[in-house]
Amino acid sequence: MSDFAALWSELEPIGRAEDGGYHRLAWTGADLECRRWFRARAERLGLLLDEDPNGNQWAWWGEPSPGGVVTGSHLDSVPGGGAFDGPLGVVSAFLALERLRAGGRPSRPVAVVNFADEEGGRFGVATLGSRLLTGSIDPGRAAALTDAAGVTLADAWRANGLDPARAGADPERLARIGTSVDLHVEQGRRLVDVGVPVGVATAVWPHGRWRYELSGRGDHAGTTRLADRSDPVLPLAHTVLAARAAAEEAGAVATVGRIAVHPGAVNAIASRATAWLDARAPDESVVRSVVAEVTASAEAAAGLHGVGVSVAEESWSGGATFGSELRGRLAGVVGGRLGSVAELPTGAGHDAAVLAAAGVPAAMLFVRNPTGTSHDPAESATVEDCLAGVDALTAVLGDLLS
Repeated sequence: MSDFAALWSELEPIGRAEDGGYHRLAWTGADLECRRWFRARAERLGLLLDEDPNGNQWAWWGEPSPGGVVTGSHLDSVPGGGAFDGPLGVVSAFLALERLRAGGRPSRPVAVVNFADEEGGRFGVATLGSRLLTGSIDPGRAAALTDAAGVTLADAWRANGLDPARAGADPERLARIGTSVDLHVEQGRRLVDVGVPVGVATAVWPHGRWRYELSGRGDHAGTTRLADRSDPVLPLAHTVLAARAAAEEAGAVATVGRIAVHPGAVNAIASRATAWLDARAPDESVVRSVVAEVTASAEAAAGLHGVGVSVAEESWSGGATFGSELRGRLAGVVGGRLGSVAELPTGAGHDAAVLAAAGVPAAMLFVRNPTGTSHDPAESATVEDCLAGVDALTAVLGDLLS
């Protein structure tokens, strides 16, 4: 068994459901088991483990100090997600660091990182660990976020030994990151189309999440005439269709992937309906125009059906364009090592973009995903391509440390 296969097999069963999807929501049992795995791996390699007040885990080779090189990703998942989104970057980082250790101590400290709550699958805001670290989200607002059961993030922190009063911007730890390189499975099929196993990211699209609350009047499904209803599900349906139409027209992507209807009885007209919109595009103005158009459609449909509507922005990421100098350096190293490389943007959000927006020199490598599918059990990568990713990451880190 290869080193990659052996290490991958340790994580593979954690949080896996019968349908093959992964449920590793932040600060739940599966995520905590992954965090224990991270600690154990750091201890086996003799690395210095540092778990910061925002829940991020760092495993340092060398004494942490300003200007270090950081690599890794995250271990949490969306509900029913794939195996590779996040964990591939952490496993590859540990393996690359092991290879580098054979050449002696580095000129600068190196760390493997597991950023906490990257997906936002439980509390609704993505990249929370890196946002808190960089100060791009207010810690009080983060602590007050709730999951579907009403548990606050502050409650989850306390249950796991973190003090909400200590959460927030951490300039000292941020200054330790001289350069960050995040390896990730591609969430798309550009590398399949161009026929190369590893790519270099050029940019992360701006994106955000909005919550649409539609309030009507609950009633009996069998005794209430259609003309007498204030059914919030009808304008909700208009909102979903408007999102698709607005995105198509603007060259963006928009998704309503979560809906909640209250009270949710088959024989009752709903009194309240909630939809969450995810919108992304290469430019912020395009995203904002799509959301404005969807909101106008929701308001118009709500008015026709006697329903109230309110819209709240739950999260926003301005994305990032990765620096051309660092990006070019990575492309040169990877191309020289593997014989070919592709450069591509992504519509998926990443901690690397949060770091880049905070002024940290950051870059990303992508490993080919033969299905092109992500956030789903069909997400995939071959062992050969994973090993190519480890090889590329090792070469990149070696170059940055030279």
